[in-house]
Amino acid sequence: MAGVFISFEGGEGCGKSTQIKRLAARLEKAGRKVVVTREPGGTMLGETIRHLLKHAREGHGMCAESELLLFSAARAQLVRSVIRPALAAGAVVLSDRFLDSTTVYQGLVRGLDPLMVATVHQMAVSECLPRLTVVMALPVKEGRKRLMKRVRPVGGENDRFEAEPDEFHQRVLDGFLQLAKVEPKRVKVVDASGTKDAVEQAIWRIVRRVV
Repeated sequence: MAGVFISFEGGEGCGKSTQIKRLAARLEKAGRKVVVTREPGGTMLGETIRHLLKHAREGHGMCAESELLLFSAARAQLVRSVIRPALAAGAVVLSDRFLDSTTVYQGLVRGLDPLMVATVHQMAVSECLPRLTVVMALPVKEGRKRLMKRVRPVGGENDRFEAEPDEFHQRVLDGFLQLAKVEPKRVKVVDASGTKDAVEQAIWRIVRRVV
C-alpha cells in the first residue's frame, strides 16, 4: 500500500493536535501504519530549532529571514529522516504544519519575497509535498480563548508566535484561506468552530478520499 502525506495547517488554537490524534487512531484502527510528526520538530535537530524559534530568549527580535532559514533547516531534516522513509514504508504521515506555514507566516505575513520563499522550499523538501493539506479555519478570537484555556491551567506562557497581536493572526488565517483558493485540489478548508466530534467527521470525509 502506497504511503500518503497529509499536513494540517491553521491559526493558533484551532485544534490541529487534537484532530491529528483522532485521525491517527481512526487510521490505525483501519489497519494503516501511521507516523505523526510536527513542525518545527520531529527530529532531535528539529526540536532544538523549535525551542529557539518559539521559546528561547535568544529568539526574540529574530528577523523574518532567520525564521525562514531555521524553519527550512528543521524541515529539510524532517523530510530526509522521517517523512521520506515513512512514505517509502507505506505509512500515512500526518504532520502538524509543513511548508505552507512558512509560505503564510514568513511570506504573506512577514512580507518576504515569494520567489525567495519558494526557492528555499525547493531546497528543503524537493518533491516531498503533501498529497492533502487540511486547513482548520477558526475565528481569531475563538482561537485566543482556546489558547488561554490550554495555557493558563498549567502555568504556561504563549510562545513567540502565539503572543503576536490579533491583527497578525487574522492575516495568518486570511493567508491560509488564500492558499486554499490558489490550490483547491490539495488544500481543503474545514470549519474548526464545531464540536471535536463534528470536526473529526468533517476531516474524515476529506481524508478518506486519499487513504
